[in-house]
Amino acid sequence: MRQHLITRLFSIAMLAFLFFGQNHSVSAQAIQPTKMDYALEIIKYYYVDTVNDSKLTEEALKAMIKELDPHSVYIPLDEMRAMNEPLVGKFEGVGIQFNIHDDTIMVTQTIPGGPSEKLGIRAGDRIVTINDTNVASSKITNNDVLKKLRGDKGTKVKVAIFRRGSAELIEYVITRDQIPLFSVDASYMVKPQIGYIKISRFADSTVDEFKKALKSLKEQGASSLILDLQNNGGGYLNRAVELSDEFLSEGKKIVFTRGRNSPSEDFTSTTTGGWEKGKLAILIDETSASASEIVSGAIQDWDRGLIIGRRSFGKGLVQKPFQLPDGSVIRLTVAHYYTPSGRCIQKPYELGDEDEYDSDLNNRFKHGELFSSDSIHFADSTKYFTNAKRVVKGGGGIMPDVFVPLDTTMGSTYYSNLLRKGALNDFTLTYTDNNRAQLKANYPTIQVFTEKFKIEQKFMDDFIAFGEKQGVPMDTAGYKNSGPLIRLQLKALLARNLWDTDAYFEVINDINGALQKAIEAIQNNTFEKMKLADK
Repeated sequence: MRQHLITRLFSIAMLAFLFFGQNHSVSAQAIQPTKMDYALEIIKYYYVDTVNDSKLTEEALKAMIKELDPHSVYIPLDEMRAMNEPLVGKFEGVGIQFNIHDDTIMVTQTIPGGPSEKLGIRAGDRIVTINDTNVASSKITNNDVLKKLRGDKGTKVKVAIFRRGSAELIEYVITRDQIPLFSVDASYMVKPQIGYIKISRFADSTVDEFKKALKSLKEQGASSLILDLQNNGGGYLNRAVELSDEFLSEGKKIVFTRGRNSPSEDFTSTTTGGWEKGKLAILIDETSASASEIVSGAIQDWDRGLIIGRRSFGKGLVQKPFQLPDGSVIRLTVAHYYTPSGRCIQKPYELGDEDEYDSDLNNRFKHGELFSSDSIHFADSTKYFTNAKRVVKGGGGIMPDVFVPLDTTMGSTYYSNLLRKGALNDFTLTYTDNNRAQLKANYPTIQVFTEKFKIEQKFMDDFIAFGEKQGVPMDTAGYKNSGPLIRLQLKALLARNLWDTDAYFEVINDINGALQKAIEAIQNNTFEKMKLADK
């Protein structure tokens, strides 16, 4: 009787999954109870103590999926919203960026078009109370702030703000709204006629943001383009296809997918594209993954542009979400994707050996491949060919056409400790807050700031003293080695505090080796020598 009951219970549960989940075709055999189903029911009914069967199921699901591949994952319901936000491209809240500085919530930037900007809240404001509750000097955390300020669209939150020059706290009642999450981090002219766009991830709004940035660069006279996909971990496959389509003429295969029980799909370029003519350089590194590799692989295989940097991450797996009855999701790998020449850029992995997979980047560093292209080993020995018959390799990421080694010459333990303690960020926040009006008067635009602002020795002396107060004692050797990097980082952070992330990259990109190599390649005859299509 008991066995019959267990069998019936799990048949009902599986039928519920098929009904509430996505309408994927599953055979009748799939709804029969398994050994694990029986085991869970036996534990539930016969174990000596009371069992939290929900928690037991969660842990069993995590352990089971961990044995598949490094990118299949079980996502509990309470984590779904937070995981989707970066790709969906929006959340609901008040529209500020902030830092916790001296136990105080300091506004570092208001998001353009958001409810806080519309009310006149500005960078440098300090939030003292939220809904009449004091939040200053209360050991508040980032998560605490998010919980208090985020909320459903249309709901209200009252804040009291301290602003320098104002004798009284300023009260605002903010009506929460949808706040965009941007994926284009920076867009500006790096040189006359050379535009630069940096994309941090492939989200819902990425292609629209790119088109807007590209239009602006064209209006400024851009005839060559540098697309920075360094540190871009990927995102939506369809957005990667749409971005690739911006660079390729009609009828060119961009990517194709193949899976055991997943329909094969081929993605091909259409008639429209915003940059089908003009030199194109794409920057990648060891953290460029997934959608970034789709774009760089398609551009490389069609000889449409120059790929510059270091071998990319090597994630060529397609994930699809399957919803469970409680709203949680299994994000399951269902296919591999391939570049137009037939390369699968997925790096090797052993089933269930997640630790080895996760340590791959550290192994690349140890083996020297981040410093020399001769140290790179590809798992797939097959020769693949681009449209112009250049040899390219598969089985472990996209190998750039121009290799740029990792530059560690300005690193030091002293610099790392300053970063770890947050000294650079905290010091520049305070300095900006104390001198904002004077800085803006002296340097009205980022261009003037970039050209004329200098980090004087007194500024550095004050920063070094601040670092010591933060628990980072002065290290003469470390400072000698990292001094130029520290100065540039301080200047870039000041620029970000005064303007936005565009300004940060306009300063810090002075040490972006791949970007400098791209500018050089555009200005010399590299494209012509490699027979790359720029028209």
